[in-house]
Amino acid sequence: MTHLSLSDVADRIGEVFPLVIRGFIKRQANELCRGKITMPQFIILDCLHRQGETRMTDLAKFMGVTTPAMTGIVERLVKYQYAERVFDPDDRRIIKIKVTAKGSSLVKRITRQRHQMITDIFGKLSFKDREDYLRIITRIRDILKAQEQVSPGGS
Repeated sequence: MTHLSLSDVADRIGEVFPLVIRGFIKRQANELCRGKITMPQFIILDCLHRQGETRMTDLAKFMGVTTPAMTGIVERLVKYQYAERVFDPDDRRIIKIKVTAKGSSLVKRITRQRHQMITDIFGKLSFKDREDYLRIITRIRDILKAQEQVSPGGS
């Protein structure tokens, strides 16, 4: 590959990245892609699955939205029995959200399907390319996390 300027790299990534994302999404034949739950809902369920009961305010902070916005997202998860509200016995103003068995099963199923899809795609790359990709994407994540800590609102 020729030496591209930073601006050219930005243009190329801007062209390629949406196509890669669309390709990944098309290959996921699960509830997420069939419209049963949205990506934000899946992210919340995955967080609850990994961390256990979490306060509504902490979920809102994690997702970078207001508590009322999080309430709307969680309401749909509760409606479909993927999550449930748990009230603090000492202070009923504190509401925690907990993934249900149905929600946990959904997270496991989507995670397995995603793992298989990634294995299929990355199996077509060399070991070095896979290592390079993982190193780069992890570094990008770290940069984004560091910027998020400096500017929590994203602005």
